[in-house]
Amino acid sequence: MTHPLARIMVAPTGARRGKADHPALPVTIAESAATAAACHAAGAGAIHLHLRDSAGGHLLEAEGYGAAIRAVRAATGGAMQVQVTTEAAGRYDAAAQRALLEVLEAEAASVALRELLPAPREEAATGAALAAAARRGVALQYILYTPDEIAWLADLVARGVVPDGFEVLFVMGRYDAGDSAPERLVDWLAAWRASGLEEAVPWMVCAFGAPETRVLAAALALGGKARVGFENNLHRADGSLAADNAERVATIAEIAARMGLA
Repeated sequence: MTHPLARIMVAPTGARRGKADHPALPVTIAESAATAAACHAAGAGAIHLHLRDSAGGHLLEAEGYGAAIRAVRAATGGAMQVQVTTEAAGRYDAAAQRALLEVLEAEAASVALRELLPAPREEAATGAALAAAARRGVALQYILYTPDEIAWLADLVARGVVPDGFEVLFVMGRYDAGDSAPERLVDWLAAWRASGLEEAVPWMVCAFGAPETRVLAAALALGGKARVGFENNLHRADGSLAADNAERVATIAEIAARMGLA
């Protein structure tokens, strides 16, 4: 049995950023565990976890994830949900991502549909990997990069490629473009209502750059969840550099509390 993801999730690392981007960005398992504890205390109920290899590169590895999950659980007294990524980050193909899903022992995992299912001929293999993960109780969250991908997901659900019992993440913007804006939620939610998934599937939002605070506030106000952290944004709403991930979490948690959502 899987459980809904927490309203506030921290994504502290990502696949690409490092200490040169911000000295407080965690890259080791020990640093990730310490960040998890600080962010949980600040108001995050879940963490989106990335692994790095010895050279600091993006790593997908079931054994490594096991060690990282144990470290986070120890640091937070088991009180924080742990979601691991299956992101390709230009390093892994769909077959490698599916292989991880078939053996992964984790509470939750995020999956980018466009990475895991790059061609229709791969639907059978992808469906089998997703079903295997779901049977082991891995709560799956599908990452959607444009509103158009919502209809694609709904079709996959209708045809049984994607198993029931999942959540979604709307990615509002990109690293290289300033299109993280709360008004863009209108297009996302229109497509979401049209998909027929709205009543049964929870949605979460992440955003890039200084607009992150306003975008996540809008998402919370409209019934969504918020993913905040240095993976997508290093800055406060005024554009100044945030001290660390816990500060960003505290800002969003305070907004949620003012809305009566705490």
